[in-house]
Amino acid sequence: MRRWPQIVADITLYNEGMAIAIRTATDADVPQILSFIQALATYEREPDAVTATEDDLLRDGFGPNPFYFCLIAESDGKPAGFALYFFNYSTWLGRPGLYLEDLFVLPESRGLGIGKALLQRVAAIAVEKGCLRLQWEVLDWNTPAIDFYTAMGAEFLDTWRNVRITGDALRKLAGAQNVSAPSSPPLSAERVGDQSGGLDEKVVFTPNAKQRVKAGSK
Repeated sequence: MRRWPQIVADITLYNEGMAIAIRTATDADVPQILSFIQALATYEREPDAVTATEDDLLRDGFGPNPFYFCLIAESDGKPAGFALYFFNYSTWLGRPGLYLEDLFVLPESRGLGIGKALLQRVAAIAVEKGCLRLQWEVLDWNTPAIDFYTAMGAEFLDTWRNVRITGDALRKLAGAQNVSAPSSPPLSAERVGDQSGGLDEKVVFTPNAKQRVKAGSK
C-alpha cells in the first residue's frame, strides 16, 4: 500500500513569506524526479543526454534495495527542487560516505535558500548514517555553484580526475560476448514502495534571507 510522502524538513523563509517543505520522495514523485533530471541536464548544456525513463527510476529507487534516494523541495505546495543521492564507502576511513548525484532548484524558485536547505538536509542524513564525508561533482564553468559550495566549506579535489567507462567499452571489459545493451528487468508491483534513506525527525531551517542559490549543479 502506498504511503503518503513524509515531510522531513520545514523551512521558514522570512524574505518571501513562502511555505517551503523538504520531504522524502515516494514512487508517486517519479515523473517529477525525471522532469528535474531533464531540467538539470538542460542547464548543464546536455539536454539530449538523459536516457533514463520513469520505469528506470521507479525500479531503481523504490524497490526493497534501492540504488538511490531522493528529497523533494516544495514551495507553496509546488515542486521547486530536488536532491538525489546514494551511499559509497571509503576504504581509507573504514566508514561509509554519501555521494550527491544531483542537486537542482528550478530557476523561478532560486534565491530563496532552497538549494542550501537541500544540501544541509543531505549533510544531516550523512551524519545520521555515520558517513564521514559528503561528495559531489560540479562543472568547471558553473561559477555560481562553485562560489556557493565554497561558501559551504566544500573542498575541491583538483588533483583527482574522474574516470568513467560506459556502453560497449564496459561490456567488452567485462568480457561479455554480446556487446549489445541489456534489456532492463521487468517491474513487479510488489517491489515498488517508499524510500527510507533519510531521517524521520522534523527539522526547522531559518536560512539567511540574503542567501541566493542561482544555479543547480551536480
